Amino acid sequence: MSTTPAPPRPDATTSAVFEPPEPRLPVRGAWARVRHVALPFGSLLLFLVLWQLLAASGTWSETLVPPPAKVWDAFLNVSTTHDGVRGYNGTYLIEHLGISLRRIAIGAGIGIALGVLFGLLMGTVGWMRSLFEPWITFLRTLPPLAYFSLLIIWLGINEEPKVTLLAVAAFPPVAVSTTTAVVAVPKSLIEAARALGASRWDVVRDVVVPSALPETLTGVRLAVGVAYSSLVAAELVNGLPGIGGMVKDAANYNNTPVVLVGIIAIGVSGLIIDGLLLRLERTVVPWRGHA
Repeated sequence: MSTTPAPPRPDATTSAVFEPPEPRLPVRGAWARVRHVALPFGSLLLFLVLWQLLAASGTWSETLVPPPAKVWDAFLNVSTTHDGVRGYNGTYLIEHLGISLRRIAIGAGIGIALGVLFGLLMGTVGWMRSLFEPWITFLRTLPPLAYFSLLIIWLGINEEPKVTLLAVAAFPPVAVSTTTAVVAVPKSLIEAARALGASRWDVVRDVVVPSALPETLTGVRLAVGVAYSSLVAAELVNGLPGIGGMVKDAANYNNTPVVLVGIIAIGVSGLIIDGLLLRLERTVVPWRGHA
């Protein structure tokens, strides 16, 4: 009568040799999160220290390079009511910023919508790309100040030229990125969809748009950045209330601390909006960056 031999039982040495190591990913992940937060704050602290040292060195007068404390005092002054004066020119800093953000939202929103539309058309219709691409490139190379005076002549000095300038500034980056993304859609996907009976509209909706979406969202982020960089130019004329108008008006009186407060407010709000757009991109196109 034959019996099946029992498998050998591993001894303690064998178990120790083949025992998998404990994962250390949580520790590395925690350190990555700490580093992600600590490095920006560390660089900010270093910048403030260098700024204070430069202001205290006496190389330039405080009118040109005010110390951080004076900029902080200016921030408090334009954010509150002091000596019977409400903010800057009768408007709080948050109100200046809110009015400028509204202009950016309207202007950049119009430019982004038109840029996506033209990008889809130029990417799918060859003759439209040949017709409009040189004009968009021409528009993209123009600085905002080159045509802002013309917009004032045509549209007046109220909100219309400001919103139009922001829309014109935001339009080219989205149009170019969307066109490039649509042209780069794999032909095999389009042919497979047509072989399955998809119409031209179905191909655009189900194949072209999802494939082009990552690059289009990158173009949207670039467009918002361009609109922010054009904000001061858009508010050069009749820009108060508005953060760009505040910066320009304070510069006329060599009020450098208020100028720096406005610049910092524009930069910080731009960082926040770019972070929100980046989060939106990761939500809408979670596959980007993954094989």
